[in-house]
Amino acid sequence: MRIRPLGYALSLLTLGVIATGQLPSFGSSGAALSGASPTTRAAHPAGRSSTAPASSSAAMPSPQATTSQAAAPVSAVPTTAAASTSAAPAGTSSAAQAPSRVESRAQVQGSAGQPVASIDATSGGISGAHGAVGGSDLQTKASSAATLCGATIIAKPTGGTWQCTFDDEFSGTTLNRSKWTVQRTADSGFHSGPECMVDSTKNVSVSGGYLNLTVRRETAPFTCTDPYGNYTTQYTSASVSTWGAFSQAYGRFAVRAKFPAATVAGLQSSLWLWPQDQNKYGAWPKSGEIDIAESYSQYPDLAIPFIHYDAAPAPLNATANTNLVTKYDCRISDPTKFHEYVAEWTQHTITIKYDGSTCLVNNWVPAAPLASPAPFNQPFLVALTQALGVDTNAFKASSTPLPATTQVDYVRVWK
Repeated sequence: MRIRPLGYALSLLTLGVIATGQLPSFGSSGAALSGASPTTRAAHPAGRSSTAPASSSAAMPSPQATTSQAAAPVSAVPTTAAASTSAAPAGTSSAAQAPSRVESRAQVQGSAGQPVASIDATSGGISGAHGAVGGSDLQTKASSAATLCGATIIAKPTGGTWQCTFDDEFSGTTLNRSKWTVQRTADSGFHSGPECMVDSTKNVSVSGGYLNLTVRRETAPFTCTDPYGNYTTQYTSASVSTWGAFSQAYGRFAVRAKFPAATVAGLQSSLWLWPQDQNKYGAWPKSGEIDIAESYSQYPDLAIPFIHYDAAPAPLNATANTNLVTKYDCRISDPTKFHEYVAEWTQHTITIKYDGSTCLVNNWVPAAPLASPAPFNQPFLVALTQALGVDTNAFKASSTPLPATTQVDYVRVWK
């Protein structure tokens, strides 16, 4: 997740810089922590940055942090909950819980990856491109998730069909801890604006068939524990990832979600992929990052994709989609309704689709000494984040509506 305002991306596009696959640091920074010898950088609510000290998590290998430079990553990978505790509001938790999952809807999709019809095995209802015929609510969840994902037949652009490898339909009453890890600022130092990422059912919950990621105002200020420097805040937020549970190189990654109903600055929602080995080809962005969709509440009708890597400048070709790393004109009809956000990732191309329509195609060519398919030839994990905004999309206590929730209907992955 690149913590940045859309206005900043637009200004870079105007300057002709945006096709480089990376953005320079502009004041806000984040902490990355997912494996051995990561580069880490603290993020502070005031927007100042600081070099991070060494840190570790009890539930993972003990990495040695290295000093980051001026262009340090703003992205951060969620890590497993460590033994350290934050002075966060009551109700925070790190207990592992794993609900069962039921689902009964089969789906058939055409060559463009867009649903042709949905069949509700519970009611017999059929939903096509022009509405529903018969049956009860097609959002009813009633049989096995693996069956649904496996029964969703989607044609690959290269021939054949995608095969289901991961599915969570969120039909239980608690987060499935065998699939997901909750990010805590106390473990990694990760946060966006003035919020503190916590493991609390007030911020991360599952109900009604959905995962709810909520940013909220607490009743009183508290000290947020941060390995790079504690700070006082009154806001808590949420981020989860499949770190330590699932990662995959290549495939089709689909997230059906709806973003908060806000039309003023202050909120950022992110659906993104992060490399399992974040330093395989060097510090961010050299090892890659795939932002399937980011929503900035200041621009509520836009979803922004961004493919981060160290791109070779010479092959830039918008017509051939070579090193075309982002688009800023992919409009969502109503982001407060559910939409499907998809990344289709092959050995040489990453295609971003929203509701079956192509938003971005990137045929990446990395800068030397790398050669394609690097850096996108290693497993990436799935991350989902609801945070407060920064810079031109900065949170404003007087006007940003809270609480605000990103809801996720499902996460499905095929290969």
